[in-house]
Amino acid sequence: MSKREAFLEAACKENVEDFLHFIQLHKDKAEPFDVEEVVQEMPRDHREALWGRLASLLQDVLQELPPEHWEEGREEGMEMESAKDPKHVMAVVDGVALVALLSLKVLQDGDTYSTLLEIAHKLHVVLVSLPVSDAPLQLHVHTLCEAWWKKGLKEKEKFGRTAFLISLQKSFILKKPGAEIQRLWGLHDVLLSLDYTSEDNKQIINLLLQCFHRPIYLRNDDGKRFLVFLFSWNVNFIWVIHGTIKNQLEFYSKTMTAHIMEIYFRAWKKASGDFLEQIESSCIQDFMQCAIFLHRASPVHAKVRQILSYFHTRKGCHKVDKMLYNLYRPILWKALSAPNFEVRANATLLFTEAFPVHDPDQSNENIDENIQKQLDTAMGLLEDPHPTVRSNATLGVCKILAKCWELLPPTIITDFLKKLVMELAADTSSPDVRCSVFKCLTIVLDNALSHPLLEKLLPTLKYSLHDNSEKVRTAFLDMLIKVKAVRAAKFWDVCNMDHLLARLAIDSSSVSKRVVDLLFKSFFPVNESEREWCCRCITLIQMNPMAARKFYQYAYKHTAPTNIIKLMLAIRRVLNSCIQADCDLTEINDSNKENSAQAEPVKLGKDVAVVSSLLEVVVILWRSVEKALKQNEEAQKYTFAKFGNVISKYFQAFEDERCTVPLIQLATFMPPAAVPTFSCGVLSRLRRMDPGAVPTHYSQLLDCICSWGQAADILELITEWLTESLPKHGEKANSKRKVRIQETVEAKPDLALAYLEYLFSHTSTQEKVVALGQRPLKQLHTVLGNWKSVLYAHLSSTTEDPQRPSLETALKAFMFHGRLGAHLQHNASESRDYLLSLEHMAAWIAERVLPLLAKRTTDDGGDSEKSQPLAAQITESFLTVCRDVLLVGLGDETFKGQILHLCSLILLSEAGYLCIPAVLPILKEVADSYAPDDDNINQTEENQEDATTVILGVVANIFQKIIELLARRLRKEPEEGKQLCQSAVPGLTEFLKVAEMWDRAPLSGVFSTVFAIIIVEKRHLLQKITHPEEVITPESVEDMPPLSSILLSVILKSPSVSRAFLTEVSSSLDSEAISSLNELAAILHVLAVIKHTGQSKASLKRAATSVQQQLYKHAVASGDSRDIQGLIFESSVKTLNEILDL
Repeated sequence: MSKREAFLEAACKENVEDFLHFIQLHKDKAEPFDVEEVVQEMPRDHREALWGRLASLLQDVLQELPPEHWEEGREEGMEMESAKDPKHVMAVVDGVALVALLSLKVLQDGDTYSTLLEIAHKLHVVLVSLPVSDAPLQLHVHTLCEAWWKKGLKEKEKFGRTAFLISLQKSFILKKPGAEIQRLWGLHDVLLSLDYTSEDNKQIINLLLQCFHRPIYLRNDDGKRFLVFLFSWNVNFIWVIHGTIKNQLEFYSKTMTAHIMEIYFRAWKKASGDFLEQIESSCIQDFMQCAIFLHRASPVHAKVRQILSYFHTRKGCHKVDKMLYNLYRPILWKALSAPNFEVRANATLLFTEAFPVHDPDQSNENIDENIQKQLDTAMGLLEDPHPTVRSNATLGVCKILAKCWELLPPTIITDFLKKLVMELAADTSSPDVRCSVFKCLTIVLDNALSHPLLEKLLPTLKYSLHDNSEKVRTAFLDMLIKVKAVRAAKFWDVCNMDHLLARLAIDSSSVSKRVVDLLFKSFFPVNESEREWCCRCITLIQMNPMAARKFYQYAYKHTAPTNIIKLMLAIRRVLNSCIQADCDLTEINDSNKENSAQAEPVKLGKDVAVVSSLLEVVVILWRSVEKALKQNEEAQKYTFAKFGNVISKYFQAFEDERCTVPLIQLATFMPPAAVPTFSCGVLSRLRRMDPGAVPTHYSQLLDCICSWGQAADILELITEWLTESLPKHGEKANSKRKVRIQETVEAKPDLALAYLEYLFSHTSTQEKVVALGQRPLKQLHTVLGNWKSVLYAHLSSTTEDPQRPSLETALKAFMFHGRLGAHLQHNASESRDYLLSLEHMAAWIAERVLPLLAKRTTDDGGDSEKSQPLAAQITESFLTVCRDVLLVGLGDETFKGQILHLCSLILLSEAGYLCIPAVLPILKEVADSYAPDDDNINQTEENQEDATTVILGVVANIFQKIIELLARRLRKEPEEGKQLCQSAVPGLTEFLKVAEMWDRAPLSGVFSTVFAIIIVEKRHLLQKITHPEEVITPESVEDMPPLSSILLSVILKSPSVSRAFLTEVSSSLDSEAISSLNELAAILHVLAVIKHTGQSKASLKRAATSVQQQLYKHAVASGDSRDIQGLIFESSVKTLNEILDL
């Protein structure tokens, strides 16, 4: 039996295993059996018989186990007959599909294929009932449907639609859908056979629209062709596509938008008839209108302009020019004269980018006339009353000049440039316009034909370098850099060198960097000799020393570190020439690099100003390459050796203070061994420093000490001075330590604290001191703590003791004790010793200081006059330290509790109100440390929640006490009370911002307190009204009573705090806690003040509505118009109506 006959016999249910064996042989590439070859060799009647047998086989297996049960059978995984096994059935169906597909390939004209069509129908049912996937069975049936469509056989529309839909769905689910998109493009003609209006095709339409959301379609060439084709399926579909793209445009990246604009352009280019008209009117013209009427801040505006720019860049083509002319004509010219400035500004950008907008079918005369009108329009836009329009017109005109220079008449060009340079560059009403002139002139400079004219006009702009707007100066310098780059003119002819250096000396970093960029090659010609570098450096110093410092500060950005070091060494040679020739013996043995030309140094004599500036330049250059030197050990050693050999001689030769400062700074860069003479005397100089020395005298010496790793010595000196300055008790004053410098110097506690302040105020020195470890710092901490006794002595005594250290010194030491404790606590791993120390200080204040704060008068009056302000000063200083500890997150629960307890005691003391400005920041930091976290709020443990509630309850109570004290002071001493309230404003502002974050107790009660005091104060005033003229509704916070005025001014600073306050107003009204007419009137006065600020309109209306529900209960049927309550009611109703009419 031949293979053909055997295969034909196998195609039945009884021989199904043989059939599957043949299919497996076909799939095995090592086997010679090929189904396609067998089917092709079969006679026509055998082929039809084969299809009939396959149709019967397919019918039988699908009846036994329909496709909808395949998944169920596999999931159950039960033992079942072979015929009902889903895997077996799928294998048979897959085999039939494969044979049908191969039969289709060899189908010849005139063949009867009704049986094959029957098989195709059955397989089609299988395909649509299975989930979309890339499995072999689905793939074979899908390919069969695709081939059926492409062969153009009977019922091809049905199979083509299914193949198209499956490909579309698969392109969304596959990880690499490139091949599927290619297949989809091959089936794109299927769409033309589908009815767009049919409900059956809604699924396909939705999937087609999703294609525009998929980046893979936009990037893929076949995907792009397919999307372009979709514009030609149905005229009504174009509008739907455009709407989909517009909705998605906000989320497209710039690259995706570039693909979208290409799709629009290609779709427009291929369209004709109704399709062309629809694309132009519904899409392109719609984009034009969006570009004109959208706010510039809209996220879509830039994308729309990008799409239109694609069409503008293709101008010059007859079809494009005609389209732009027709579409812009009805909208652009009206927009350019619209009343809204933003519309005019947007239209200006489009107009100048699309310039010239002309009809290519017109005669040349008409085109010229039209272009002249447009040039006149552009000139008019440069004179627009709004600066944004003028700025955009400046950009547009410069683009027109750069693009059309050769085509425009010289008079037009000159008029435009004169307008820009003479008028708009000096537009006093807007720095944006001036800035845009310089930014946009760089566009014109790109056209070399503009250089001769600009060379004459630009020098008139020289004073723009001194514009009072930094961005204008920056733009002007960018333009000068462009002038230099394109060689349009000599930049020093445009702007004088002296002016550039003057601006470099005093201006900000962004301006200075640009000046350096402009001047770098002039003053640091890297291609010249090092001697020339020095000459230029000295010239720059002589022209402007401050500018020289700034220039070399940024020089490292423009050249390699090697050149910077070479310049430093070249300056060193110049400095050596200022001292005796035989002072530097190493000069004789210098390497051959220091040739004769360089060995002849620039002669300076003893010009101290130049010498000091050269030393400063060396310091600045060294600092700029410090990192690079550390990475190159050999270069670092060489530099150390070169400067180490001469620095001691520099100290001897250049004794002027201007030279000493940079020399000391230079010494800090080097190890102490490189400058032995100087390094040995630094500590001695610090010891001998005058007690009243300013930081500039000792700051560099302290930097030296720390950079050399000798911070321990200076710390020992500070500790020694502070210890010796304390009053001696008995005979225990002898120090056990000996400092290695054998000289007796009087203790200088003020200087010690000044040194300590500097060491801990600068990161570099602070790191060195903290790195010394706990022992020396703990000793210093203890000594500083002992100064409490000196402070108490000042506090309690009535007479001055000349032997006792000054009060200022004692107070500084007291504060440093707390600050140093915070530093040490930060470095302590688990211990809280230093927090305990702060708690002991709090207890000391409560025990020793607060009693004196409460003391108002004594018999002679002198004690109170001195002790009370001092006690307040000590308390405030301590609270400031505690605030800082809490601010950096060092305070634990115990510490917070102790400090809040101290705050309570302070406020309960008789003069505690003096410390309110210092207590409020403590409350803010404590509350801030418990700020609610939305993510973790439900995960908080119960005991922690309880502790938080307790502490925040204390905070709320203290705040209430503060408000009561402020109200009391305003009643007793109005002037003093107002000053106290003003000093509390910063603390109140920050605290209420934190309290606003809590929408539940206990901190939500803070706004209840504020609301209550404002209403009580205002109600009190309303109750005192006796004359109708006094019933006045306030318009600003100044019209409110003193405390209410302060509190409302604080509340209105922050929109979120204003909303929280109005929420409290509404909740108080809803709870019916407010009952009287005077209270409701007081609330309306507060709401009227808030209304005039224009804030929180929604919250304001809610509160006003709550008042409205209560107010009409108090309606007064007043026969006497002079009745005060009646007037208050009428005024309240009027105020309420004004608020609700917002």
